Amino acid sequence: MNDSFSFLLFIRKSRSKLDDRATMHLRVRVNSQRKEVSLQKKVRPSDWIQQAGRVQGAGQNAYELNTYLDEIKHKLYNIHGKLVAKGKTFTAQTIVDRLFATEKNERMLIALYQEHNEGIRELVGREYSIGRYYQHNRTMKHLKKFIQKEYGEDDLPIKKVDIQFIQRFEHHLLVSKAGGRNTVSKYVTNFKKIMRIAHAYGWIKKDPFFHWKASWKPTEREVLTENELNLLMEVKIPNIKLDRARDVFLFCCFTGLSYVDVKKLSNDDIVMDIHGQKWIKTTRTKTNTKSSVPLLPVPLQIMEKYQQFNEESKEGKILPVMSNQKLNDYLRDISELCGIKRKVTFHLSRHTFATTVTLSNGVPIESVSKMLGHSNLKTTQIYAKVIDNKLAADMHMLKNRFIKN
Repeated sequence: MNDSFSFLLFIRKSRSKLDDRATMHLRVRVNSQRKEVSLQKKVRPSDWIQQAGRVQGAGQNAYELNTYLDEIKHKLYNIHGKLVAKGKTFTAQTIVDRLFATEKNERMLIALYQEHNEGIRELVGREYSIGRYYQHNRTMKHLKKFIQKEYGEDDLPIKKVDIQFIQRFEHHLLVSKAGGRNTVSKYVTNFKKIMRIAHAYGWIKKDPFFHWKASWKPTEREVLTENELNLLMEVKIPNIKLDRARDVFLFCCFTGLSYVDVKKLSNDDIVMDIHGQKWIKTTRTKTNTKSSVPLLPVPLQIMEKYQQFNEESKEGKILPVMSNQKLNDYLRDISELCGIKRKVTFHLSRHTFATTVTLSNGVPIESVSKMLGHSNLKTTQIYAKVIDNKLAADMHMLKNRFIKN
């Protein structure tokens, strides 16, 4: 508990015989601890009033120095008041650090992150997706909790971020169960962008992430089998909301659209080629890459089913897409009706299109990549690996049958 707080403004005469001025100093005391620091301002000793902690005189120089000293006093009281109000434990060093962070206009970590996120939010729909904004916002919140836990502060100067800080933050995310290995690596990678910005602007001398490398855990992409896909199409669903959720999910199983892209899908994205084949031609929100998908019979039937909704929609929306959370809730109920034992989430539709619908039926990987709107073929090859794993498992089962016979 902090019982006392005081500060003193005083001067120290220069040791140089050529300089007859004295340097202003500040001494902050909290309980029995004290911290002294130079204010880097000079005054003639004869002009200094020690009792008042001010410069005498009515000239411009005296006015500017006294105004500066008044600001120092005001900031000290303000810093102390905020610390006491929040019930934080602090020292003389804490108060001096906060004072000079303000004095030097030092860049603060959370403040910089908030500024960055605000910039993303203003460009949502043009250069960034709303998902990207949410990702960075979650990272910032985790970072703030870490700083509060480790340092007892709401913010920290960016110059205090080093490799040890990064490693402790990563450990904090894992211990606090902020997510799995890959999610944690993504959070730290998001944070890395902020520090790279600080380094580029010269606010820090060295990049603290230079010796840090993200650790990624290989993951298997869950997909629906052909049998499970047929069960979803054939099951009778009397509930209108569940039926709509099933239709939107199936539409994406046969088009590969993500949630955000099917939600914004409108008449402007549907084109017809010279052969009468309808296509979805759109720009992916996540990567800003072009996606071209020929419409198969199943999505065409679903579009026809919601023709009236499309005609009444002011924006020409193709399907009545509910919130992602609601869709996932309804998909859980639908999978139970179908007898599908594993967890079905909406993003499985995109994986299912890439594997069960296209690659498994001989569609070249280059064509699948184009339809998915991938900017790199390596991303699509992840799905090819899923197919290879399935083939290996099927052949292993076949091998076992021959052994038994």
